[in-house]
Amino acid sequence: MPDNLQINQLVDHLFRRESGKLTSVLTRIFGSENIELAEDVVQDALSEAMNQWTYKGIPDNPSGWLYRVAKNKALNILEKEKSKKKYSSSLQHTDYSDALLHDDFLSDAEIKDDQLRMMFICCHPSLSADSQIAFILKTLCGFSVSEIARAFLSNEESIHKRLVRARQKIREAGIRFELPERGELQKRVETILQTIYLLFNEGYSASGGEYLIRYELCEESIRLTEILATHQAIEDKSDVYALLSLMHFNASRFYARQDEAGNIFPMSLQDRSKWNRTLIEKASYYLEKNSLAESVSSYHILAVISAHHCAARDFDSTNWKTILFLYDSLLQIDRSPIVHLNRSVALSKVRGPLIALEELLSMQNDPLLTSYYLFHATKAELYLELDRFAEAATSFTSAMNLAPMKAEKDLLQRKLSACLKRF
Repeated sequence: MPDNLQINQLVDHLFRRESGKLTSVLTRIFGSENIELAEDVVQDALSEAMNQWTYKGIPDNPSGWLYRVAKNKALNILEKEKSKKKYSSSLQHTDYSDALLHDDFLSDAEIKDDQLRMMFICCHPSLSADSQIAFILKTLCGFSVSEIARAFLSNEESIHKRLVRARQKIREAGIRFELPERGELQKRVETILQTIYLLFNEGYSASGGEYLIRYELCEESIRLTEILATHQAIEDKSDVYALLSLMHFNASRFYARQDEAGNIFPMSLQDRSKWNRTLIEKASYYLEKNSLAESVSSYHILAVISAHHCAARDFDSTNWKTILFLYDSLLQIDRSPIVHLNRSVALSKVRGPLIALEELLSMQNDPLLTSYYLFHATKAELYLELDRFAEAATSFTSAMNLAPMKAEKDLLQRKLSACLKRF
């Protein structure tokens, strides 16, 4: 009899790897108003895999077995509904209902097309940003409701309601499972990229919970962007390449950001030998592909900033003048307080900590910054450089109280303790 642990691991792997593909394909068959039905068919196929493989053994081609079972289940549903008329308004009249009869309905090209169509549905402008992210994780990435809830520090009921509202919105708005018109397509790509970048950032530096980095969120963000990068329907891929470059540069530093005990290391203290050179090379490749772009977006500038960090031998030898220039350029596109905050580090290296501190203090009434722990942590570091230890201690304390994660609080506590010894 097969090992149950091995079967469970394989089914989990298939669910993460294949469920989004299958859900997208079956949504083409059933219609976008029946996305939940497509998800149910995939779940049923996975459950059947779990049951049958336990007794009959794992087939030679598990993915092929899963696709065949899902196809048969979909055909059974279509046949039953012809009699019941339960889904007559959508299933019986879908343009693609006969596609299941063809052997190539699950070809690589068809799957890629369907995943792209699903991406445009998940990121439809009628859905809120939170709903878009939850919908992408559920339908395209194969995340369970409980996993989505954990990722965003919510509860399963709230995530479930968010998904129900999103599906209802799709039905009410009559959103079809198709690519937008050519004139609308590029604009919608920007919405998709914004959603993916939000997803990546949540994985790169989690807003709460036990783990600072959620690798699976970052991996899915990169995978989804690569679908955009390789699809012929997307003509202008400059922002797509720029975002891929940025995510690969940032992902290259993952394993230097924390040790095995969970202690955080800021970039200035990271062991750069642990930076992933393969990912850096891949990031550089995408950045080079984008070198002839006619326009520059925030993704381009942020990717070049990350490239300079990755190219530096150590923190002190970083090309801070160029990075400051790049942040000044970024402010022409995005004047958000967070950009100002990130720029302050480069400003302190080029023009001194006092000027950087004065600029930060000029924004201290901004509610977004005052509630953000890194604003206070950055101020504390600048006070330290100026030997203003009492003010540094106060800022470290404020940052520690606002930090959402234990690892961040621990780092700030260590810095506060070191600061207090210097009084």
